[in-house]
Amino acid sequence: NPVGRTFRQEAAAGKPEPLYQVVGLVKNTKYYGVREDFLPIAYLPAAQEEEPRGEVTFVLRFSGPVGSVMSGVRQQVAAVQPGMGILFRPMSRQVEESLQRDRLMAALSGAFGVLAGTLATLGLYGVVAYMVTRRRSEIGVRMALGADRWRVQRLVLREAGVLLAAGLAVGTLLALWTGQAAATLLYGLKPWDIPTLISAGALLTAVALGASYWPARRASAMDPMTALREE
Repeated sequence: NPVGRTFRQEAAAGKPEPLYQVVGLVKNTKYYGVREDFLPIAYLPAAQEEEPRGEVTFVLRFSGPVGSVMSGVRQQVAAVQPGMGILFRPMSRQVEESLQRDRLMAALSGAFGVLAGTLATLGLYGVVAYMVTRRRSEIGVRMALGADRWRVQRLVLREAGVLLAAGLAVGTLLALWTGQAAATLLYGLKPWDIPTLISAGALLTAVALGASYWPARRASAMDPMTALREE
């Protein structure tokens, strides 16, 4: 328990080192910004400074309307020093101002993420649907040889699933690798955001299966001779 103990602070050359007595213990905190780690901090009495500063900061914790508290503080300060200026800044606003850069980066990253997701979805649907459409003659041959439509559809979906699994594996590794770099740009961003990865994978899976199923269903519903004549 450090309460009651004393310590000295390093002073400039030619000046005595001031002696302080510990009167309380506080947790580690952040001082300059939200990005820094929680570090030990000491609060020194401003009233005991030999050369007082021109301004001082107080933290007020209260419950109730902000306006009434501000007017009450102004009245109390005016009773002591009428000419003293007072500036109120809510802690929430101060934190928001310190996170403006992070909010801007988050908005830009979100916009580019939505754009990239849209392009990936459209591109995946187009490529898979085109691959299935090109196999209409193969589907016709299979059905002419006795394969039923359900077996053909399962074949197409299984092959699309293999390609999808390979793409999701590579994409997940790349997402985790780039997430490490993005974590240094945004405050509070988790590079291992499992729900986001699962949501993106589920979306691409649904798109790929839909792009495979509907063209395969249309092709399997056609007359085999019609599909062969198109080639």
